[in-house]
Amino acid sequence: MQEIYKKTILVDLDGVLSDYKGNYDKKYIPPIRKGAKNFLEELSKTYEIKIFTSRSLKITTEWLIDNKLNQIISDVTNIKVPAHLIIDDRAICHNGNFEKTIKDIKSFEVYWKLS
Repeated sequence: MQEIYKKTILVDLDGVLSDYKGNYDKKYIPPIRKGAKNFLEELSKTYEIKIFTSRSLKITTEWLIDNKLNQIISDVTNIKVPAHLIIDDRAICHNGNFEKTIKDIKSFEVYWKLS
């Protein structure tokens, strides 16, 4: 049987999967966001999912297990590994235009600060 290759997607934890609102506590990860598990399950049908976070491996792994996500996630890393895409709440997509990117950086707001 031929193994199916899946492209990798790196998914940030805080602000994407957890209900993080800027109050960082290294010992506590906020609750899972509504819809996050379904989102990951859908992505995992086509992609290999890795969590990309600056949090400790131990606390992140415990959070994934507590939220029954550990079977969906293939790895947890704080290193930018080769990936098809990165999903993050603090990102700017560079489109080749440096001037536009500078404007985007200067006007950037995370979505959870806008509500």
